[in-house]
Amino acid sequence: LFKYPVFNADLVVSNLYQKDKSLFRKIKKKFPNKITNFPLKKKEVLEIIFQKQKNLNILGKIIHPIVRKKMKNFLKKNKKKKFVVLDVPLFLENKLNIKKDIIIFIEADKKKIRDKIKKRKNINLKLINILRKNQIPIRLKRKKSTFFIKNNFISKTAKKNVKLILKKIK
Repeated sequence: LFKYPVFNADLVVSNLYQKDKSLFRKIKKKFPNKITNFPLKKKEVLEIIFQKQKNLNILGKIIHPIVRKKMKNFLKKNKKKKFVVLDVPLFLENKLNIKKDIIIFIEADKKKIRDKIKKRKNINLKLINILRKNQIPIRLKRKKSTFFIKNNFISKTAKKNVKLILKKIK
């Protein structure tokens, strides 16, 4: 869709769960009764989050610095590229943006999102609701964004919208 380097934070976290023994040890130390053995299992991490909502913040304080470092390395590696794409949930909420960033906010109808989520395998609506509570209001996201795209979940439309934006910023 973009043809530019993409940093996908969710993928980075997933890889960290599978490969980073140091991260495993830090989480195991904080939650010794919940984590069994390496690699980290998503199911165990979810149980920690469901136990107490503040555990999400504790996990974030352990995981986010590692993800930020990887994102910094990604940006350094791609600094000569005209554009990079940062696919980072809670990008604005975690204050990762800087003044010169071009932020494209992609909004979708809440009902359509819920319907798509329900169709996924192993999706947990309780987790979705916990994560939503950490998001800033949509009106604020729109205000902080350079561009806004309404997502109708049709790939052809998404490509068209991205091309229009690229024309404006090139």
